Amino acid sequence: MSIVKKIGIIGFGFMGSAIAEQIKLKHEVWVFDKDKDKIKGLTKINIAGDIIDLGNEADVIILAVKPQDFTDILKELKEAGNYIKNKIIISIAAGITTTYISKCFGEEIRVVRVMPNLPARIAMGMSCLCKGEFAKEEDLKFAQELFDNLGDTLVLNEDKMDAATAISGSGPGYYYDLIEGKEIKEAKEYLISDFIPSLRAAAESLDFTKEEAKKLADSTGYGSFSFLEQSNITPLELRKQVTSKGGTTEAGLEVLHRGGSLEDAAKVALKRAKELSK
Repeated sequence: MSIVKKIGIIGFGFMGSAIAEQIKLKHEVWVFDKDKDKIKGLTKINIAGDIIDLGNEADVIILAVKPQDFTDILKELKEAGNYIKNKIIISIAAGITTTYISKCFGEEIRVVRVMPNLPARIAMGMSCLCKGEFAKEEDLKFAQELFDNLGDTLVLNEDKMDAATAISGSGPGYYYDLIEGKEIKEAKEYLISDFIPSLRAAAESLDFTKEEAKKLADSTGYGSFSFLEQSNITPLELRKQVTSKGGTTEAGLEVLHRGGSLEDAAKVALKRAKELSK
């Protein structure tokens, strides 16, 4: 990546910390989290005193907070001043549309929306991106280059982002659920023979092209297996990590537990994603 920018990350949880660690050698990274213990003792990462400090320092602001905290964070950023309109806002919050973010600011904000998944923590993730109405093509390109550091990327229209959530976002949870009790060798065999072909079919059923479905399923499947292999964490614990109460993964898993197919699970997860979207 040729241009070094100041990247501000609000929220240093599971995904915010993964992004920071993967990009800190290429960019100047600033982080803020209300839980100060999360951001103690970081190396090659700058700590902002508050959201206003981070907003003033950063060229690009990544919103890596939970959807339920999102509106409050936007209010704080809005109160911080007019500087925000000259920056790129990258949101990784599930279900939050670029239109909603622009409306919260009441301005023509340059927003790029990204849906990463768990294997991004080991740079084997699948991140889907779309640009908002006021974002420039160069903003989208920069965001894609940024998330290329975390694995594969796929640019979509925003009307496909909920479907991406149901496939690549929730896919690791489906896989870990389906391999519970299997040894690592058996889990890999199942991945290749059953899971990836089924996830491809599920993606196609949600109107992804064959090429898109292959990329989403293959990247999600192999990334999920590699994360399992490297983490020394059981499939059960990994499934719990990626399953939020009332979320899309939980909705899909309920279908699997009733004996439904991955295609059925993905359709229910998509329905839940649309319900949660704003």
